[in-house]
Amino acid sequence: MPDLESTAGTLHVVATPIGNLGDLSPRAQQILRAVDAICAEDTRHSRQLLAHFGIETPLLALHEHNEDRQAGRLVARLQAGDSLALVSDAGTPLVSDPGYRLVRAAREAGMRVSPVPGPSALVAALSVAGLASDRFAFEGFLPAKAAARRERLARLAGEARTLIFYESAHRIAESLDALREAFGGERPAVLARELTKLFETVLDGSLDRLAEAVAADPNQRRGEFVILVQGAGDDTDARLAEGRRTYAALSAHLPPSTAAKLAAELTGAPRRALYGGGAG
Repeated sequence: MPDLESTAGTLHVVATPIGNLGDLSPRAQQILRAVDAICAEDTRHSRQLLAHFGIETPLLALHEHNEDRQAGRLVARLQAGDSLALVSDAGTPLVSDPGYRLVRAAREAGMRVSPVPGPSALVAALSVAGLASDRFAFEGFLPAKAAARRERLARLAGEARTLIFYESAHRIAESLDALREAFGGERPAVLARELTKLFETVLDGSLDRLAEAVAADPNQRRGEFVILVQGAGDDTDARLAEGRRTYAALSAHLPPSTAAKLAAELTGAPRRALYGGGAG
């Protein structure tokens, strides 16, 4: 265990459970009890977690709407000798959550920033997916607007690394549809839902199969999701990805059939895989 007397002026970045409360480590509990205050994304949510473990440390709200204002004040507390902890609603802070502005400000001020590692939904999902894990790219949440989402995915279609996305219940179906349109319905993928919770499920198969499973079962449209997609692996995948990017650009100015014909001629991708949405 760390010498807590030496943590004055330290910002501890503390991972908290993504579901199962048993995943809060003894060290995390010790730190959360010992610091002068805990900076939390949602104090109501974090208060429930702390109450479960009998931790009574004061909570301060730190979220995307006040982080710029709060960072300077919190750094001043660190400089005065206080120790602080940073937590998010679930998992490891700063991974698709607020906090990096505070961490950056603390480091720029010469203060110590110390990790207290633990749960992370993306790592948990990757560990059980059965997809290549030696190289992966975390893309967080896809854009909410369809056009921006298509543009992002078009840029990623040729990515060779395993791709990891977060998604919410109200957008999971449309995101899966967008993924199979951009990458092809045959691309292997894994859908991890409600990890470490009572209704945890991990589905694997093609993007087509996952989209169909989610569409057919309302229970698979509930909770929090991690989507993992196999990277483009060989020349065929690369040609197909380039063909889809080219088709997307051309179809903004030409009829779909003409755009598909030109994209196929330019890239060598099969025309049928490009025309009609790219689900191939």
